Amino acid sequence: MIPFILTALFAFIIYLLLTAGSGELVLWSGPELAMGAFLSLVTATISRGFFCANRDYRMANPVRWGTLAAYLIGPFFIEMAKANVDVAYRVITGRIRPGIVRIRPGLKTDLGVLLLANSITLTPGTLTVHVDEETNDFFVHMINIKPGVEQKETADIMDVEAFFSFPRWIRRIAE
Repeated sequence: MIPFILTALFAFIIYLLLTAGSGELVLWSGPELAMGAFLSLVTATISRGFFCANRDYRMANPVRWGTLAAYLIGPFFIEMAKANVDVAYRVITGRIRPGIVRIRPGLKTDLGVLLLANSITLTPGTLTVHVDEETNDFFVHMINIKPGVEQKETADIMDVEAFFSFPRWIRRIAE
C-alpha cells in the first residue's frame, strides 16, 4: 500500500507542476485537480512496483529529488550542450570515427542503470545499444571514438572521478 500511495503522490505533484497556472483556484481549476487525482491513481496502479521496487523507499526522499534536479540542470545540461556543439562540428567537417565501446559504470540498482542509459541516449552523438544484465556494463555507440580506443574494446570513456561524471551523480541519486 505504501508504494501505491508514494507513487500516486509523486505523480500528482508532477501533474501539478506541469499544469500550474491554468485555472482559477490558486493555480488550478476544480475539474483539473480531479483529473490530476484520477490520472495519479491510474499511474500508481500501473507503476507502483517501479517507483518503490522491492520496498526500497530511497527515491521517496525529497533530497534525492533535489539531487536529481541539480543533476539535470547542471552536469547533464552542460554535457548535452557540449555534445550538441561537438556533433554540429563533426557534421560540418565530416570528422567522425563511429564505433561501439563498453563502459563499466559500476552501478548496482535498476533505477541507476535506467537513469544512466537514458542520459547517454539523450546526449547527442551517443546511443546506449545494450546493457549487460549480469555486470551492468553498457555498450554505447559513439559518433567519435578517441584514437587508441578500438571498437568493442573495454574503455573507461567516462571518468568516474570527474565532477561532471554521469555515473557519479547517478550513484548519489539512485544508490
